[in-house]
Amino acid sequence: MSEGPGISPAATMRAMVTGDRDRWVKLLMFCCASVSFLGVLLIFLFIFRESLPAITKVGIPKLFLSTDWRPASGHYGMLAFTFGTLFTTVAAMIIAAPLGIGAAVFIDQVAPEKVGRGVRRVIELLAGIPSVVIGWFALTLLVPFIRSVTGSSGFGMLAASLVLVVMSLPTITTLSAESLRAVPVELKEASAAMGATRWQSIYKILMPSAREGLIIAVVLGMGRAIGETMAVQMVIGNASQATASLLQPGSTLTTRIVQDMGEASGVFRSALFAQALMLLLLSVFLIISIRLISRERKHA
Repeated sequence: MSEGPGISPAATMRAMVTGDRDRWVKLLMFCCASVSFLGVLLIFLFIFRESLPAITKVGIPKLFLSTDWRPASGHYGMLAFTFGTLFTTVAAMIIAAPLGIGAAVFIDQVAPEKVGRGVRRVIELLAGIPSVVIGWFALTLLVPFIRSVTGSSGFGMLAASLVLVVMSLPTITTLSAESLRAVPVELKEASAAMGATRWQSIYKILMPSAREGLIIAVVLGMGRAIGETMAVQMVIGNASQATASLLQPGSTLTTRIVQDMGEASGVFRSALFAQALMLLLLSVFLIISIRLISRERKHA
């Protein structure tokens, strides 16, 4: 095969080597993606397989839609724990979402650069604190404070929700700040040129433009809250009941799994895996929500 005019053999060799390197890099990336996909798939299949005995013997209605949790009597209803998971997560987001977005606005738009950088570092440091340390802090300070103010035991949904606020706040704040920073500077300059104040620009221009990113930050914060275990277990009270009272003890799916897995066997153990399956389905729902929000943002 003849070479084209002006193309040296050395250039042809370099092009062949570059093409081979690109193919190897693509193959490596494909292998990495495949390993990640297979890992998630194997986890799902393993949890589903271990859940099957409870699903088949107990039945879906009595397993997922019942609050009757008496393993010694063969009753494995997990609805109370699912409700506890969702209740504490939503209660935490009611506080953490505005607090995290407000902190992001302060860091990105209000504070001087050095102050904003310092606040950001503190929030990032908060994300690195082990959850058991936060749980111990809540157990020794937060629970006695709630007990002295409310006259309750201090353990319950309120303490767990406040712990989840601390756990999810770094995720919401960091991602919200990135979303606000991604807003084109031309929008802010145009708003200022029209005579808008800083707060008018933030409220009417910046926040609506970054809305999808802020929603994604809150959803990811919810994912962080749903999966929290140790810190919540230390303060929630671990009662097998469904309660909408912030001062009453309860349980979540994660706390029930970690509390009972050590002594569980047979159908009891399978029922705990079914709770893990429910957690996995909740996480998948959040991921699908993020994908739908991102898709709407691209088409907007």
